[in-house]
Amino acid sequence: FPTHDLLVAHLDGVVSRARALMPQARTISIEAVTLLSPVANPGKIVAAPVNYEKHRVEATTNPELHGNNPGSAFNIHTAGLFLKASSSLVGPGEGVVIRRPERRTDHEVELVIVIGKRADRVSRQDAMAHVAGYAIGLDISFRGSEDRSFRKSPDTYSVLGPWLVTADEIPNPGGLDLQVSVNGD
Repeated sequence: FPTHDLLVAHLDGVVSRARALMPQARTISIEAVTLLSPVANPGKIVAAPVNYEKHRVEATTNPELHGNNPGSAFNIHTAGLFLKASSSLVGPGEGVVIRRPERRTDHEVELVIVIGKRADRVSRQDAMAHVAGYAIGLDISFRGSEDRSFRKSPDTYSVLGPWLVTADEIPNPGGLDLQVSVNGD
């Protein structure tokens, strides 16, 4: 059983083959399929906490959100990164199951960076060479005093996709405008 996603590891070849097959491919209505995650078997899901300033301000003043841990934990530079369970990953056609309905559950739209090759202590100047592509993600968490990884890792709490866009297709990922709506809001 591989410890990484084989499609992502061979993405250049997959894209080349898909482009070659595309002219003869039959079309299928999007309503006739269930959209799964474009990454089926991630080696890790690494997440960055408090990456929205508005949410950081809200969280530092609301005990329901900070779980009795206000202060420096809400600065991404001091809080560091955290892991989400790979079992939390689903595609947009699979749905989300709210695991703790008695608690506040939040969701945030994220730009997901899909790493395409093994990386360990990569320098800032070499980092982009490891990016295979990007996808839209939905990071879901229930609020409470438990460890962040626990509150963000229930099954279905990491929605990815439906598309994986190769890195060459988005030359300036920092310039993207992301939005999420729920029931039209």
